[in-house]
Amino acid sequence: MKTIKGPAIFLAQFMSDVAPFNNLKNICDWAASLGYKGVQIPSWDVRCIDLQKAAESKTYCDEIKAVVHAAGLEITELTSHLQGQLVASHAAYDAAFDVFAPAAIHNNPKARAEWATQQLMYAAKASQNLGLTAHATFSGALLWHTMYPWPQRKAGSVEEGFTELAKRWLPILNAFDQAGVDLCYEIHPGEDLHDGITFERFLKATDNHSRAHILYDPSHFVLQQLNYLDYIDIYHEHIKMFHVKDAEFNPSGRAGVYGGYQDWIDRPGRFRSLGDGQVNFKAIFSKLTQYDFPGWAVLEWECCLKHPEDGAREGAAFIKNHIIRVADKAFDDFAG
Repeated sequence: MKTIKGPAIFLAQFMSDVAPFNNLKNICDWAASLGYKGVQIPSWDVRCIDLQKAAESKTYCDEIKAVVHAAGLEITELTSHLQGQLVASHAAYDAAFDVFAPAAIHNNPKARAEWATQQLMYAAKASQNLGLTAHATFSGALLWHTMYPWPQRKAGSVEEGFTELAKRWLPILNAFDQAGVDLCYEIHPGEDLHDGITFERFLKATDNHSRAHILYDPSHFVLQQLNYLDYIDIYHEHIKMFHVKDAEFNPSGRAGVYGGYQDWIDRPGRFRSLGDGQVNFKAIFSKLTQYDFPGWAVLEWECCLKHPEDGAREGAAFIKNHIIRVADKAFDDFAG
């Protein structure tokens, strides 16, 4: 068995123009001071990394690694959630998602998708140049607007949607295969890959591509009321990344899973800082350890109540205390 690596922290929610969150060196020093051992880097944030330069220059990647290592940390993975969202985006979301792309290609869905695809190609090569083995992204959403349909979906539309989704992602998956990096889709409401069935549909559409895998985040399953422990039993062979994020679900007679368009603080389903929600992390860490999860336990902080710096400080200790150092002998060896 393997001991899960960590604690690590996803930097996206903490980056700002105010020190110590304004560049990679400063935020790494801050993260290390809290007890983190690794950082997960958002590839769209130029305060952290220039993705194209990282894809084209091994020397630049060595410089990035040197900054991280100087703080006593490791890079766990790069992420491309914003760019991945634009690889496959239904026209209904054009206005909302244009902000993720450069201004020069706003109101141009074709150019936006081409830009996003190139970004993922850069991400594959940059991950290789950094010596990483996994990368996180979103699948995008061609079908999400039909999730609870009225009128009913046209027969065959789901199959057509996943065929198109696979068509857009296959060249990217092949690039990641050439780079020797697993592409891990964060299974997430709002994405076409949002539960187990949709991941299976995508696998089938990609002919079970060897690089198509999962970023496991139990908080998104709490909000869907999906059994997040059974999920590990079923899909553990595909779980290559792990976001440690808490959540709670408190339905009432007025609102449930869909939330009534309310702000986060008023929704029955809310993300919470680690330890403040309902997720059974002892069971999750036990199952992932049982199945030899090969990666890092990475804090993704999202909470509508607690200050992020408090969440980060508490999160480091929380993850450290949940990591199980695996046994090097059987407990009943004495009787052997």
